[in-house]
Amino acid sequence: MADVLIKADYNNIFDRNQFEKLKDSSVLITGASGFIGSILLKTLGEISLREKLNINLIALSRRPIKNEKKEHDFCVRRFYEDIKKPIEISCEVDYIIHCASVTDSLTMKNNPVETFLTCVEGTKNLLELARDKKVKGLVFLSSMEVYGINAQNPLSTYYSNPNEYIERSVTEDMLGYLDLQNPRTSYPEGKRAAEFLCRAFYSEFGVPVRIARLAQTFGPGVPPSDGRVFSQFAKSVINNTDIVLHTDGSSEGNYCHIYDTVSGILTILIKGIDGETYNVANEELHMTIKQMAEFVAEDIAAGRIKVVYDIPEDKEKYGYPPPVKLFMNSQKLRFLGWNPKYNMRDMYNHMIEYWNRI
Repeated sequence: MADVLIKADYNNIFDRNQFEKLKDSSVLITGASGFIGSILLKTLGEISLREKLNINLIALSRRPIKNEKKEHDFCVRRFYEDIKKPIEISCEVDYIIHCASVTDSLTMKNNPVETFLTCVEGTKNLLELARDKKVKGLVFLSSMEVYGINAQNPLSTYYSNPNEYIERSVTEDMLGYLDLQNPRTSYPEGKRAAEFLCRAFYSEFGVPVRIARLAQTFGPGVPPSDGRVFSQFAKSVINNTDIVLHTDGSSEGNYCHIYDTVSGILTILIKGIDGETYNVANEELHMTIKQMAEFVAEDIAAGRIKVVYDIPEDKEKYGYPPPVKLFMNSQKLRFLGWNPKYNMRDMYNHMIEYWNRI
């Protein structure tokens, strides 16, 4: 994960004063070898060192973290466990950020049982640990996919003023329909069930849980092996090949730079209200897949490539989620003081620069 976070970017991730709340505390991060988890680990470690906060980091993952001895000397505890089994952590835990999750669409489609149980059983085990350790806060990373098919289509006029409320955009209380006949639903239904467990543990046992519903997040730190659509577009730029869409591109996406997502998660950890859910999305980056493909071809690739369509009859085999019209509203998180800093050009340029460095 070398150079994922450039020193100048730390000031865009955190407010130095708010992190005093974490001084001398222990923070457990699950999914610590994954994209978001590893950058959270790196960020908190650097903040602790720079601000002398003595934050004790605990990394939980299924496998060793790449280059962990070199990059994560600030991490005092490392555990390698399957979160579907009861979790045994011997040291004190004050805060938990639960990042562990299945992220590959084909796995969601082909292994729906594993996908669902990883989310639900893993979250239950983390909540039991949080209850046992009497933690001060737990943030569960959920997904925009929990909204399903929602009747609240976005307006044609997009978000422009940070203080402006977007009428008919989707707020945290507006869940839609999920197709339970589709194996791919294992992921959003698992996230929904895990969200309910979080609220149940808060209601019955007082576990201080907050939920972060993330938009599609990318930027530096995404592995080159990633197969999601934004990575495929970036690879087309690098290889100077046309972008091939296997759908009509009408599905609408909500996006956020990894630095802004990390900032949002930490804002929820430190300033969020127990039992509450927060959307983490940059409303200015709402667009269709087609619009993104055209932007990448024309802007990131400077017109060297074009967008072409190859829509197979059996497109379901790719494991794509069903087309959605969703415009996430992050006003609730903004009220906590969060403001995204990065645009779509930054997201692609930073990711491609990162790939060129590793």
